[in-house]
Parts: sequence; C-alpha cells; structure tokens
Amino acid sequence: MSQLTLRLINEAFAIHSLAKNSDIPAQVFKSDIYFIAKTFDEISIVLPQNIQLNSDDVERDWQALEVVGPLDFTLTGILSNISTVLANEKISIFAMSTFDTDYILVKEAKIKAAIEALRANQYQVLIPSTQQ
Repeated sequence: MSQLTLRLINEAFAIHSLAKNSDIPAQVFKSDIYFIAKTFDEISIVLPQNIQLNSDDVERDWQALEVVGPLDFTLTGILSNISTVLANEKISIFAMSTFDTDYILVKEAKIKAAIEALRANQYQVLIPSTQQ
C-alpha cells in the first residue's frame, strides 16, 4: 500500500467520558466537529476543548491528524501502519474512524515528533499555514 496523506486539524480536542445512560449535552451538536461513541459501559465524546462539558472524566490537549480521504473499504492496514510508526516512537494515540476516513489523535506535546516520524516513513503531512 502506498503511503497516505494526513492533514493536521487546526484545533485542540478533549476526550470526555460519560456514564452509559447519560444524555448527550446539546452543545456537542453545535460543534463543527465531534465524535460520539457509545458502548455497553460508557459514552465517549471527542470535541474541540473550548467547548465545556460536564463529564465524568476528561483528557485535554489532543491534536488530530486526518487521513485524507475518502478511503475505500477494501484498503487494509491504514490505522495499523500509522499506529506502528507512532508506537515505535513511544507516541500513544486515540483513533477514530468515519465512513470516509480515519482520525488519529496525539497529545499536543507529542504532535511534532509524530509528524516527524510519519514523514520519515514516507507519509505526507499537511499543516495549516497558521501552524507552520
């Protein structure tokens, strides 16, 4: 598989945890970007960290790398390959997928090292001009 292009999203994110029976706060749906996952045990919400939620727990200061898509469902190993590159550099991730693409969240303190590692492994990483 040829290496893909990733794009750094110019936004800091927070990952919130809520009890499984919680209602989704209305302000989540007003955000330009958000991710919601519900399991049998909990609800996770990822959204820009400037949006305040009353949650059970929160992890702040994440940056998102979007795999430029759309990606075909027949492609394999996308997240595996990216996560391996970052794991080799001791960079942990929080990954999410949509119908069209994947998102890899990396702590802000590690985002420069993550971009360098990906570029060293032939990934193209696009950075918004406001962050260069």
